[in-house]
Amino acid sequence: MPRAPQTLDAEAVRSWCAGALAALGREREEIDAINVYPIADGDTGTNLYLTLEAAARAVDETFAGRSGAAPDVAEVIRAMAHGALLGARGNSGTILSQLLRGTASVLADGRDGDHLARALASAAEAARQAVAHPVEGTLLTVADAAAGACAGGGELVTVATAAYEGARAALERTPGQLDVLRRAGVVDAGGRGLVAVLGALVESLTGETPVRPAEPAHRPVLATAEDCAGGTAGPAYEVIYLLEAEDAAVERLRARLDDLGESLVVVGGDGLWNVHVHVDDAGAAVEAGVEAGRPHRIRITHFEVRGEPAGRAVVAVLPGEGLAGLCAEAGATTLLARPGEPPSGAELTEAIRRAHAREVVLLPNDGDLRQVAAAAAEQVRAEGIRVALIPTRAAVQGIAALAVHEPDRRFDEDVVAMTAAAGATRYAELAVAERQSFTSAGVCQAGDVLGLIEGDVAVIGQDLTDTARTVLDRMLSAGGELVTLVVAADTPESLAATLESHVRATYLAVDTTTYHAGEGAPPLLIGVE
Repeated sequence: MPRAPQTLDAEAVRSWCAGALAALGREREEIDAINVYPIADGDTGTNLYLTLEAAARAVDETFAGRSGAAPDVAEVIRAMAHGALLGARGNSGTILSQLLRGTASVLADGRDGDHLARALASAAEAARQAVAHPVEGTLLTVADAAAGACAGGGELVTVATAAYEGARAALERTPGQLDVLRRAGVVDAGGRGLVAVLGALVESLTGETPVRPAEPAHRPVLATAEDCAGGTAGPAYEVIYLLEAEDAAVERLRARLDDLGESLVVVGGDGLWNVHVHVDDAGAAVEAGVEAGRPHRIRITHFEVRGEPAGRAVVAVLPGEGLAGLCAEAGATTLLARPGEPPSGAELTEAIRRAHAREVVLLPNDGDLRQVAAAAAEQVRAEGIRVALIPTRAAVQGIAALAVHEPDRRFDEDVVAMTAAAGATRYAELAVAERQSFTSAGVCQAGDVLGLIEGDVAVIGQDLTDTARTVLDRMLSAGGELVTLVVAADTPESLAATLESHVRATYLAVDTTTYHAGEGAPPLLIGVE
């Protein structure tokens, strides 16, 4: 019989991470099904899986390109924690990322059983400090129990096994600690996920699958919004973003977000943080992040608290944080398209799922995303979700479609109306050339302002305002009733006002609407309906 390992090495950490991802993949649907706290939105298993997927991807990257020699174990452990921080999803995923960060801070200095015991204690403490208002009967309680069960240290396998058994026992007690769990007849979903992660650690060290938590004897009776919020409806939005900020600014941000909403979790350190909060005013939560530092990878989800799925939802891909917030407030589930980083098929699929609706209208708002969006739609159709893909090629077309969306209308009628509105919207974009190149309007030089109409370069200029005015005139020469201007955060404030004045003076029957896209969007988007 092979001797049990006494220390964690790089391969063991990699095996643990891969095993945890596989375990959450197997149990994702079961965990989603018992998700009733803090919001009964049925996505805790999915969020934990996506968080671990980001961690596993980061771990694999530390092994890539090496010829035989394994990476340093401390590097692998830090990569696992950092990947989870970048990819953290939802309340439980954000807390899990902090657990991994707390574990990594100790295991980087030693990988034996005593260090593992101290690492789990550090992780539990760090996770509890990251949550603004800790609640017992949750993932935090299970993490505390895991740390307490192995507090004496010992051999590596002994510590890992004791932690797992302590977590499993604590999980079974959660319905007695939290009324919403007792009423639904379930254990805590986040705690169930942590047990799966610790079980994968035991399996990676022993090669044996530990005893799984007991299954509920009956189908869970899922909580309503009133159950979860003690008789009142909870906040309308979940807001998550990465934030580059100093410690002092983050402390001020915690206080600000705590006043705005609930389920506040802020994790991270060393200048990079993951912020999660449930609020009614999604824009204010993002603005608080802007005041604290530089927020990015912003995700705003409009809650549809679960009993049965919502009737219909709109999922929109959008450039710029402000535009995403605007559409989220209009009821859409949004996905931010970062410059040079279009969303993947997996991200689109996950966005459709978290909309939690029987019928979904998908607005990719980018011609290059059409095939990826079609594949994502096809994947979720196999899960019983009815999806209509409207091939919007620009954000202004998506805005036009969302403006006529009526969820009470028949699905087909709604899709036809949204498609017609998008199709009736011509679009243009201003960009700055990065290098000399040949275009359909001639040769441009680095720094030139490019005016693209329907995706093709139509105007090359040196001044942003002059080029924008020329583009707008060309578009309105074919007629139009409404001009939509979408300006980025770094676009001069005078541009929109100048263009609005030009339209009023030159085209008497044309109205103008201006939106602010925030950071990450092209300098100017123009739509003409």
